Amino acid sequence: MREGLIPTVLGTVVTASGAATLLKSKYKLVGVGVLGFGLAHVILGAIDLAQHR
Repeated sequence: MREGLIPTVLGTVVTASGAATLLKSKYKLVGVGVLGFGLAHVILGAIDLAQHR
């Protein structure tokens, strides 16, 4: 399995759940935090994928 693939996929799932929380919940700050955490994982995973190509 390619290095960086797991954080990228996990970050995509977390980003989607953060976006859903942001849209449907009254706790907007939690949604923004989860969304940012997921985006950070996507970016770091993509960097790993690009470096170990």
